[in-house]
Amino acid sequence: MPKYWNEKIECMSRQDMISLQNERLVAQVKHVWDNVPYYRKKMEEKGVTPDDIKSIDDLHKLPFLSKADLRDAYPYGLLAKPLADCVRIQSTSGTTGKRVVAFYTQNDIDLWEDCCARAIVAAGGTNEDVCQVCYGYGLFTGGPGLNGGSHKVGCLTLPMSSGNTERQIQFMRDLGSTILCCTPSYAAYIGETLHKMGYGPDDIKLKAGIFGAEPWTEEMRHEIERLLGIKAYDIYGLTETSGPGVSFECEEQTGMHINEDHFIAEIIDPDTGEVLPEGSKGELVFTSITKEAFPLLRYRTRDICVLTREKCSCGRTLVKMSKPMGRTDDMLIIRGVNVFPSQIESVLLKMSNASPNYQIVVDRVNNTDTFEIRVEMTDEMFSDTIKSVEAVEDKISADMLSMLGIKAKIRLVEPNSIPRSEGKAVRVIDKRKLV
Repeated sequence: MPKYWNEKIECMSRQDMISLQNERLVAQVKHVWDNVPYYRKKMEEKGVTPDDIKSIDDLHKLPFLSKADLRDAYPYGLLAKPLADCVRIQSTSGTTGKRVVAFYTQNDIDLWEDCCARAIVAAGGTNEDVCQVCYGYGLFTGGPGLNGGSHKVGCLTLPMSSGNTERQIQFMRDLGSTILCCTPSYAAYIGETLHKMGYGPDDIKLKAGIFGAEPWTEEMRHEIERLLGIKAYDIYGLTETSGPGVSFECEEQTGMHINEDHFIAEIIDPDTGEVLPEGSKGELVFTSITKEAFPLLRYRTRDICVLTREKCSCGRTLVKMSKPMGRTDDMLIIRGVNVFPSQIESVLLKMSNASPNYQIVVDRVNNTDTFEIRVEMTDEMFSDTIKSVEAVEDKISADMLSMLGIKAKIRLVEPNSIPRSEGKAVRVIDKRKLV
């Protein structure tokens, strides 16, 4: 059984990898300078030209990109290839309802699927496996990325998407699925449903799972492994950089190997932007050095983690990143969906019969995220009938679903009942133990 999808790259010496990164970074900076006026202007403002970037040692000279830049440049401002050369977009929600749209050439898709193939092989996948992909398809990168990676490996691929869990289990049993790809919370739910249907790990052929798109703990990993009788592997990615497959876990399960031939990782101080030494905890920054259509240089992920080059027993020399330990902004990841308090506020501000004072309460019950939004009623609303209060809750719930793409339980509460701290409401209560 092959241990690596691309051994030459995955086990490349540090010196050879630096040479490859240097070559690709220099070419990418010139590509961006020549084709992306938005980023060229940021470079000019910082007094940097492509001639200043001769190796990865010069990376720190380049300006950062952030989610705000992606919103400002929406939709085509960061595009580096003619639309005629682009064959697909993928998308994720943004903080104001404006979506982040990433573009792909056919070569971009091929390289992305290659990264996902590495993750599948690292989890023990071969062309004899049956890979059941239960990530969402469509604009979300999860389904298309692992689907393409599975095809590259040669697995029999079941493009199930999420939902209809009993049918998932039926296909899993009938077709002998051996690898499961989905969010960790959905994997846990599949495991719980399997047991409710009277089955156990011995009734399925699963051996491994590749889970990402939301935070999860070691405790949750062990629970999923117990329920499904598998080894559970983590995978990491961002729509902005391609999707899942930016990094992936190996059999050691002590961090995710970053595909350094495509992505250069840095850890910075989130307050000063200063690059921190290896082993420091800080904000993860990625530079895409092979993306053609949507090449982001020094993109601030807002994820907090640690990088390490300690020797790995799997033989891979690719740097490892820890599981994200939190975020530097206020974004929550709930059931794999990005949720920002500002989105919730924008919905409430449009309503005349509800206060914009709210509180988000997130918890994890039986390995599934619960999501409640408590909204203070106005004084007039407080005196209304229960039926009218329920109607307002239903209206807010529908508007939130439209804005966020995820269902929230809406609970209207008494005026001034949400606690304030120094005059400001505590907006988020996250009861999940994710670190």
